[in-house]
Amino acid sequence: MSFPNKEDRVNCWSRRDDYWQCLDEGKSDEQCIEFRKQYEKFCPSQWVKHFDRKRDYLKFKEQIEKGGYVPAEPKET
Repeated sequence: MSFPNKEDRVNCWSRRDDYWQCLDEGKSDEQCIEFRKQYEKFCPSQWVKHFDRKRDYLKFKEQIEKGGYVPAEPKET
């Protein structure tokens, strides 16, 4: 795949957003499979990998901000 031009990038981001929205609605991977296929079709594989990692990080960050993280107790010296 050649380097994406502006139209290709917009198509990629749109497909990514559609897929993420499907997941955010609480649907299973099976229910979102068509969105995933379009996402993978219109985005370079390295971008898909990057965006998937970014989504995982954003979900993790959201969980921490909601109080799902308890820091370790400081060590006594």
